[in-house]
Amino acid sequence: MHNYFYKLKKMPTYKEYFLLHWIVLIWGFTAILGKLITLSPLELVIYRTAIATAISGLVLLYYGQFKSKIKNIEILKMLFTGFLIALHWLLFFGAAKLNASVCLAGLTTATLWTSILEPIIQKKRIKLYEMGLGLIVMLGLYQIYNAEISHSLALFMAIGSAFFGVLFSILNARFTHRHHHQTITFYEMLGAFLSMMIFLPFHDVFFWSEVTLRFEPTFNDWIYLFILGGICTVYAYSLSVKLMKKFTPFAVNLTVNLEPVYGIILALLIFGEEEEMKIGFYLGTLIILLAVFTYPFLKKYFDKKRNKKLRKMVEKRKNMPNYHLKKGNKQKLSSQTSL
Repeated sequence: MHNYFYKLKKMPTYKEYFLLHWIVLIWGFTAILGKLITLSPLELVIYRTAIATAISGLVLLYYGQFKSKIKNIEILKMLFTGFLIALHWLLFFGAAKLNASVCLAGLTTATLWTSILEPIIQKKRIKLYEMGLGLIVMLGLYQIYNAEISHSLALFMAIGSAFFGVLFSILNARFTHRHHHQTITFYEMLGAFLSMMIFLPFHDVFFWSEVTLRFEPTFNDWIYLFILGGICTVYAYSLSVKLMKKFTPFAVNLTVNLEPVYGIILALLIFGEEEEMKIGFYLGTLIILLAVFTYPFLKKYFDKKRNKKLRKMVEKRKNMPNYHLKKGNKQKLSSQTSL
């Protein structure tokens, strides 16, 4: 009978909800840093992942985590997941360089991508209300695209960034119950760094040719890079991996949709008129955010409905004569074997 019930996780505490929103606020600042740093998107990701790998490696060395044995196949999986987060960041910073606000608006498609990818990867049934919310998100994107058609490249890059970010988070959730969060951070940052170094010779083929690679950060760049690599990556990233033990991938990505809200406000405060958009942009963003905030209420409603249906199935099963007969036979058999 236990097969008819969900195996529930321990509910997250208010502190854990606060930490999740705190991380999203930090991530909202990364688009600002991406625009402030004078390096190209590829250089930025290489420096970010190199700093993050070094810091997380030192943390592992300090706590003696390197001594823990991990199978080679698990290391390879984490390195590959690091490649996905590198693609996410490469497109993200490319979009941020073009326009930070449009970049952050494009990231709100994470809800749509999660509703499509999570059922496929985790072999779950597709939920129609999630797909419906995804379509509303697309409506909001259409509104943004019409309002800011001159920034369409930034929007498409941001949508691609959201896709790889969601794919990463779903695959990454599998590691959280098997390995320490600092260990996961180290190997994934190493994978991200190595994949970008391999990508380096093909930069001009896949990115716009007018972006020159110089690898000469200014003094201010180094300050921003260490904030990006230390606080926005090692601290926020490892803490988010730890919190994934309590939250589902959809719940995490839903909260991450607040990143554009925090980021757009910060962009307006820091860059001023440069980041001001037409009214259609804010209308489209509002449509997307309404879809995002509607999700918890719909989920609660449909979960109640499904649980009610499951309880009826269990009660019906209890009332079946064969059920009691089988139960009695099992008890009789267990008493005989104990003798």
